[in-house]
Amino acid sequence: MQWLTGLQRLHDQGAAGVLVTLTSVRGHSPRGAGAKMVVTAEDAWDTIGGGNLEATLTDRARQMIADRVTDPVVEEVSLNEHAATRYGQQCCGGKVTVLLEPIAAPPVVAIFGAGHVGLEIVRSLSRLPVALHLVDSRPGATADARAVGELDGAATLRVIHAPAPEAALNDLPAGSHVLIMSHDHSEDLIMCDTALRRDDLGMVGLIGSSAKWARFRKKLGDLGHDQVAIDRISCPIGIPGITGKSPAVIAISVAAALVEELDVA
Repeated sequence: MQWLTGLQRLHDQGAAGVLVTLTSVRGHSPRGAGAKMVVTAEDAWDTIGGGNLEATLTDRARQMIADRVTDPVVEEVSLNEHAATRYGQQCCGGKVTVLLEPIAAPPVVAIFGAGHVGLEIVRSLSRLPVALHLVDSRPGATADARAVGELDGAATLRVIHAPAPEAALNDLPAGSHVLIMSHDHSEDLIMCDTALRRDDLGMVGLIGSSAKWARFRKKLGDLGHDQVAIDRISCPIGIPGITGKSPAVIAISVAAALVEELDVA
């Protein structure tokens, strides 16, 4: 069942797709009811019968992904020589009903800094259906963090060693939520600057004290960002009323604040 491989690949990559299922067949068709395939923006797994039927529904599925359709769609396709087709004639003589079920890409949370707090945030968010990216410029930190990937939960985790982590930030999909907490304040500043040069990110949070944030606000202004843009960064991160400083407490506070932003059930 290659379509199961496709579903697993979507889960592992945190990507969007469409599950296409033949729900009923009247007359003759290349495949029977229950045949499935998984379609993404660039790939497909399994087959519902090939030819015009499959090509047309692959196009329909990819348009759904592009339009971010969230509700299932039902299509009927005739397989006879009189039916209008785009990809060649199929004259099996039947008619099929097809269900196209969108599979949404999970929200992306990118954590820049695989220190104590970063690891605790991964643990706190691991039970949610999110795609976690844990990025650090230190090879030793990412090596130690890879064991976190074995936590049992709905989240997927990518541990990324990036000598220039701003490049990893620029590679994030639109809507990603960004948490900046590296081992180096100069690296944090670069990440804040990079984040503000994108206008399509979700929440951007910076770990630190009010004194650190005051210094960063001035430096970001010197780098050309206006105050409206700078206000897109939340610092300190987390729920304001939670003042504990242990990594676990900070992580719970940050996770609680993120849940308000994440579209998860």
